[in-house]
Amino acid sequence: MTPNTSGPLRSRHSPLLQPTFARLWCATTASGLATWAMPFILGLAVLHGSLTAVGLGLVLATRTAGFLVAVPLGGLLADRYSRRSVVLWSGLAAAIATPVLAAGLGTSVTLMAVAAAVVGVGQGACRPAFQALTAEVVAPDDRQQANAALTFSVRGVTFLAPGLTALLATVTGPQTLLLITGGLWLAAALLPRAGTAAPSPRPARAPFHVEFVEGLTEARRHTWFLAGLGALTVVIALGYSSTSVLLPLASGDHYGTEAVLAGALTAYTGGALIGALLVSRWKPQAQGWWALFGLGLYALAPLSLVFPVGAVWVFAAYAIVGLGVELFNVPWFTAAQREVAPDKLARVSSLDFLFAYGFAPVGLALIAPAAQAFGPQNVLLACAALCVLAPALAALAPGARDFRTRRAQTFSSGN
Repeated sequence: MTPNTSGPLRSRHSPLLQPTFARLWCATTASGLATWAMPFILGLAVLHGSLTAVGLGLVLATRTAGFLVAVPLGGLLADRYSRRSVVLWSGLAAAIATPVLAAGLGTSVTLMAVAAAVVGVGQGACRPAFQALTAEVVAPDDRQQANAALTFSVRGVTFLAPGLTALLATVTGPQTLLLITGGLWLAAALLPRAGTAAPSPRPARAPFHVEFVEGLTEARRHTWFLAGLGALTVVIALGYSSTSVLLPLASGDHYGTEAVLAGALTAYTGGALIGALLVSRWKPQAQGWWALFGLGLYALAPLSLVFPVGAVWVFAAYAIVGLGVELFNVPWFTAAQREVAPDKLARVSSLDFLFAYGFAPVGLALIAPAAQAFGPQNVLLACAALCVLAPALAALAPGARDFRTRRAQTFSSGN
């Protein structure tokens, strides 16, 4: 296959110093801050009495539903049209719906639910477009560092959003805070610029369902991707869900304080930030196996909650887990941008987000009943075992050693 030489040349400096990527980084950071701040703002509204707990659950549920519906659609649109345009319109949809959400606060939960669904649609549609746009604006040799910078911003946002929201809440109310998130969505829509490595336009547009099947076919071409996605889905649906549901219980039962809950989550974010910094430069041999090893480290989180081993050990386990997650995330995103056909990248990325996030609510719903039926310790041990087993099995898939597709024709030279 003739290499595509129209892509961006490798920069001699950090990708963050390139204006096009810097704008993309700021846009993804803005969208992440808006996404993570919204639940906390609505939680403050519950405390202020302008929203009930039932209303909060309904609004967050409709946002999640909108996200899950829009992710595959966003992938289709981002491969059919300009990725920049998809980011623009999805960000604008979320920005326009946010003031409607604020207007419904204290007056109409139904209006809030509808507006939250639109916000979720904007959030979901932009995720695969952002992934594909990164491959457009960053040279192949710089993408691991770029993806590390993007995931660093995500972790930084999760670390700062609750505290920043609480700080702003001391001087203003939930409605104003929601309007601020609308401004963040507007920035996410307007800041990015198109890259120079966009795939060639399709000569004819197939029906949406045909293009969706094309994305599935492309994903199946990469056995390592399917295996890794299966492992990631298991870890999120069982490992993440078990710790999310049972960590507050263990914090109270084993240690008698909510400080362990806060400390564990802070340690996780701190470990993830360190992991993003580490993997921005580290490119070991057998990087795929290292990435799956990092994913398997999530087993330490449920294991640390089985017995009262001491708060320090819980914090240490969560810090290692956070580091391991980023050892997986950055090479995973980089490999998809390298190996997947450029004109199908957004669709394949949408499958990643759809499965990873789509099964999480199922796990969250099942963990509590399972803990009541079999006991929290047994559930935690089972989830820990599966968090190790799933990545170990994925490591046996062809190409998993370094996340590369062993085919005569490869898209890595042209993407």
